[in-house]
Order: sequence, then C-alpha cells, then structure tokens
Amino acid sequence: MEALKVNSDRLWDSLMEMAKIGGTEKGGCCRLAATDLDKQGRELYIKWAEEAGCTVKVDAVGNIMCTRPGEDMSLPPVGSGSHLDTQPTGGKFDGVYGVLAALEAVRTMNDNDIKTKHPIEISVWTNEEGSRFAPAMMGSGVVSGRFSLEEILDSKDVDGLRLGDELARIGFAGDEPVTGRKFHAFFETHIEQGPYLEAEEKQVGVVTGGQGQRWYNAVLTGRESHAGTTPMHLRNDALIASSKLVLKVEEIAKAHPPGCGTVGFMQVMPNSRNTIPGEISMSIDLRHPIDEELSAMDADLKAAIKEIEESGPNIELDPFWYYEPIHFNQDCIAAVRKATQDLGYSHMDIIAGAGHDACYVSDFAPTSMVFTPCLNGISHNEIESTTQEECEGGCSVLLNAMLTMAEVV
Repeated sequence: MEALKVNSDRLWDSLMEMAKIGGTEKGGCCRLAATDLDKQGRELYIKWAEEAGCTVKVDAVGNIMCTRPGEDMSLPPVGSGSHLDTQPTGGKFDGVYGVLAALEAVRTMNDNDIKTKHPIEISVWTNEEGSRFAPAMMGSGVVSGRFSLEEILDSKDVDGLRLGDELARIGFAGDEPVTGRKFHAFFETHIEQGPYLEAEEKQVGVVTGGQGQRWYNAVLTGRESHAGTTPMHLRNDALIASSKLVLKVEEIAKAHPPGCGTVGFMQVMPNSRNTIPGEISMSIDLRHPIDEELSAMDADLKAAIKEIEESGPNIELDPFWYYEPIHFNQDCIAAVRKATQDLGYSHMDIIAGAGHDACYVSDFAPTSMVFTPCLNGISHNEIESTTQEECEGGCSVLLNAMLTMAEVV
C-alpha cells in the first residue's frame, strides 16, 4: 500500500475551531483541566469522533476512549492521542494537535475505505499539563499504575476544589475501569516544544525516548518582620533564601548537561510591601535523559538546601513526583521512521524533553512519538506557533505508522 497523506485543510480547520474554546486575546488557549472550557472542548471532540464512526467511552478518571472498529475486535487496538487541557497561557497546538491528528488519521482511513485488522483507538488523557491539579499526566498515570485512582481523584487545586468532584460536575466522571487497558501499539503526535527540528531543518522528529523528571515542592520558612525596623544582619528573610535556591537549581542543571532545572512557581507570604517575607512556597523541576545524572542532580539539590539552611531559614523539600528516562519500543520507532521515509520527509531521531502521556503508556504498551517543529521552539506560551504544512506532515506520518501496526486488510 502506498503511503497516504491526510486532508491538510480539514486537520487545520479542526485545530482552529478547537482553539476558539478558551481562546485568549494573544492568540493562545486556556482550557484548564476539568473546567467548563475543558468540558466544551471534550464535547466538541466527541461530536467529531462520533461523526467519524467511533464509539465513545469515558473511564473513572475522565479519560476518553474513541474506537474505530477493526476486523478482529478481540485484538488489542492500535492507539493514538494526547490531551485537550492547556496551560493557563497555553498555545493552540500543545496536546490538542495529537488528539486531532489521531482523529484526522481515522477520517482519512474512512475517506479511503481502509479496513484494519486491529481496532483503532483515540485517547484523550485527563490533566496532562498538571497546571490546575498536580502532578501532571494524571489520566495516563492512573491507567499505567503510576498513581492510584483514589489519590488522583482526591487531588485539589489552589481553591481547594477536588478533581473527582470537578470531573463529576462537568459530566466526565465515567464508569469504565481504569485498569486493564491494552494496546497493540500506541503513538502520540506532538509539536516538539523545543528548537532542535527547526535548527536542523528537519520536518519530523522520530522520538526514541523521553528524559526523566523529578518534581519537588519546597517550603522555606523564615521570620516575618517589619521592613523598616529590622536591621539587615538580624533578618531571617525567606525570599532571600529562595533566591539562593533558584540560582542553585540553575547551577545544578548547567553542571549536568544536557540537564534542565526550572523554578516555575513561587508564592510569597505575606506578600506585603512593608513586611519581610516569612514563608515561600516554590516548585523545582529537574530533568535529564540519563537516570544516573538525574539522581546526581537530586543529590546536589539536597546538598544545596542543607547549605542554604545554615544561613537561617528552614527548608522542607517534598520530592512528590519522579519518573525515570523512557526508552520507546523499537518496532514502533521503526514504523514511524519508515513512514517518514515513505512520505519523503526529512527527519531525525530525538529525545522528548517534556513529559508526555506516551511516556506512561509505554509502561504497558509498545509506544513511540512523532514530533513536528514549532516556531523558535516556543511552547507553553500564547505565541506558540506551527504551520499547516508541518501539522499535515506529522499527521501523515502518524497515519502510516498506525496502518503499519494495525495491519490493513
């Protein structure tokens, strides 16, 4: 069978229509998990999936499964998908491109009257971003067994709202079990969220694995005091200590290339102009593709905290989330690489720098990913941008890789 290309205009139109839900003034999207806007996006996607002939089920953590029948329904499906939730100031493509690329692959199969031996299943995973409820990748994490259903449903946002209650409120607390899902193969298509493809002038990234991550919450406790009456040498300023810790995170990452270290959240108490900060809550994110290096970064962080504590503030470190570097399945990688070659796209092997649902899916299924370029490598930003042609390329690669594994009959 010759390599197929998807309907580029239809894919792009679907992306732009979905982007209207939660659209921001700067051209991005805000669809936080389990909000009314998330509900609207889910319902629009389900409408499209049903129009494409898929049956729809929702599991207990809110994951959506849309199935196109195969000739032998006793076989495990070939899956694809991603997420519809976004960052608070997110872009139009992160996550949603992977969902709608999978849908476009199914639509193209329908256009060409293609029948597959294995069923095709599209997944929308709940709360991949981790921006409203932490940690990230909750839906795929529960299915993989990384998290228990109970602990995830009991997660609360900054307003104290519980995920399980919010899923029920928007109508996506499903009754399908979260355990026992199987895939013959699973592919996730995603914008790269980094600069490598653009810098190397490659159209497609063949993703061979993902780097490991360690996430921490840190609380630094000093002593609140009057900003004008407390001399500098008698202060116990939690914000000064947190500044030292931020610089240590950067120093640690640079000492372990190509590691990354980020402090993306910080809360100052009491956050008053005239008061020395007494408590700081902050996040720390460490990443590296080699587990031994990631462990060394963890040790360096703990040593840095001990050093900073000697100057006064107490620091509580909660290492609440970890997953080791991921190595994707060689057969799935080969299917992606063959599809790029058959379609004539330039390509390169690449490691995923961000966390993706496919990383957790790889715990229980053969998995790989397809990356496409994004402008200047920018993501998690309203100005996140890619082109219609780049989206078409990644989606066409996805389609042909899925057909390879699903066995056309």
